[in-house]
Amino acid sequence: MVVFACARCDAVLTGPVERVALPVRAHQTYGHDLLPALMEPGTYAVEPEPFWLPWRPWGEVGADEAAERGVFAPVHGLSFGPPGAVVVAPGDTRGTVLIPERCDGYCIGLDGRDGPNLACARCASPVATRIDDCSFWQTVWLVPDAVRRVPEDGPASGHPAADWEALAREHQGAPPVEPCGAWDARWEAAVGAALAHLLAASAGAPVALPDGILTATFGRAFDALLPAGPAARRVVVAGPGLPSVAGDTDIALVPRHPRTGEVWQPSDTTAAVVPLEADVWLHVAFPREQLPVPATGGLPDGVYRDDPLPLRPMRLFAPDRRIFLRTLARLPAVREPWLRAVYDRVQDAPFTRPF
Repeated sequence: MVVFACARCDAVLTGPVERVALPVRAHQTYGHDLLPALMEPGTYAVEPEPFWLPWRPWGEVGADEAAERGVFAPVHGLSFGPPGAVVVAPGDTRGTVLIPERCDGYCIGLDGRDGPNLACARCASPVATRIDDCSFWQTVWLVPDAVRRVPEDGPASGHPAADWEALAREHQGAPPVEPCGAWDARWEAAVGAALAHLLAASAGAPVALPDGILTATFGRAFDALLPAGPAARRVVVAGPGLPSVAGDTDIALVPRHPRTGEVWQPSDTTAAVVPLEADVWLHVAFPREQLPVPATGGLPDGVYRDDPLPLRPMRLFAPDRRIFLRTLARLPAVREPWLRAVYDRVQDAPFTRPF
């Protein structure tokens, strides 16, 4: 565990926090309602790329410089802020005050458009950016150059190895549908990121999906973005607690560990590995279907009912387009002509199927 302190005056700015993997939805915008905190209490994550102001447009940066930074397809702009921004839950901050002249927002909160909007309460140095407007996951991003990491108990240590056996035991899967009938935002982000990797692994050939939730979430995207025809590549769900991957598997959909960010690797196949966020993978790998229960209250024997009713979506699934494009732009495979054509088509036509 560590705390973060002001680099100028050493005032403590957070409670004790433990490092975990940065969720793929960290830069997602969703709907027009208030979203919960991105990070669990007592955790932090690091954005390895430059993040926040200043931004430079793609035409000014150029393809060569962008590729050196790991971006291989045109984006609207690239950040030239310092890398290594730290994100924590708003409730884990300590000793900060708002900077009133930097508190603009889009709707009903702060969106950070003016840069750091939280200052150290002791020395008034800008130290963080709070984001809590509608459509955004609630976060506090600590400015890398303005804070320093202080070990809580002795020297800081690296991540422990991912405990795959404990994954299903200690973490719960995210249900795909919210009580209101909307698809869960975590699913839209996770599928958007995994879709980019799946397309790259497909090599442009039709893909066969297992029946069930994967067909409901990925199927329309494959129909829209890959050519029609007999499936040439087979996708299976693989990971801890599941049977070994068959030899005829072409693509294995595996979990990304929520603490370390490590991607599970099968030992008995040469299949291409595609990571999926663990909370979504758990629901895919170990679905917990709600079964009907015996009716009571004088009804005939053998009558069953669903109480409460199973959740059903009110519309077809659409992967998160921004997360898809962000992920695909950072895969070297996007430089292949067929995949670059997919990228350009999705970027130029934001409201076409499946997005």
